Amino acid sequence: MPWPSRKRDKGAVADKKEPDAKIAKTEEETPDKEEEEKSTKPPAGSSKSGWKNWKKTKESDSGGEESKITYCHWLLKSEPESRLEKGVDVKFSIDDLKAQPNQTTFWDGVRNYQARNFLRAMKLGQQAFFYHSNCKEPGVVGIVKIVKEAYPDHTQFDQKDPHYDSTSRKENPKWSMVDVQFVRMTKRFIPLSEIKAHHLAHKADGGPLKNMMLFTRQRLSIQPLTQEEFDFVLSLEEEKPH
Repeated sequence: MPWPSRKRDKGAVADKKEPDAKIAKTEEETPDKEEEEKSTKPPAGSSKSGWKNWKKTKESDSGGEESKITYCHWLLKSEPESRLEKGVDVKFSIDDLKAQPNQTTFWDGVRNYQARNFLRAMKLGQQAFFYHSNCKEPGVVGIVKIVKEAYPDHTQFDQKDPHYDSTSRKENPKWSMVDVQFVRMTKRFIPLSEIKAHHLAHKADGGPLKNMMLFTRQRLSIQPLTQEEFDFVLSLEEEKPH
């Protein structure tokens, strides 16, 4: 029996600023309160020095060449705490993923067109951050990889599923999902607050997180990352938490 649909945090809705973004019937419009809190300035100097040190290392590794701006990694939000949606608990933490056969599961329940298109753009072997969302302290907890590219999300046709979509047809499904497999836990939990501090500093000094979708499209549950964004966030696991 498949797990209930759960890999969509309740903030994963269409950005109202986008005229062509539609919201499916099953989609909620409740924002992630943790991720929409007013931004606060980072501790003086802490983020900028981290960015400069990281930049020096990357320049040493690559001969100072600028990397192309392409999306080749991802950030997947999931809710680690119990929350009922139409009578179904949508909780799914990284520990739940690790408990699955072969530590693999389908990433279902996405009901936002932009997020769906990101799912459809994923390629075999690409890595993604597993991000705990809509909880007391959101943040990156681990890494997964794509082991099956996009195919129809069966939950859109299941009337008992909280993400059932009566307007979707089997001959032309609206919604897709991918299969992901656990790779590893990050060496430490990387909280949203810490990533936000670097984002704010990078907006001022041109660092890699300056345009990170976690802050420009924070309500999307599926987000692309550039190589630089992925590498920088991953580098934070080596640092002691502030």
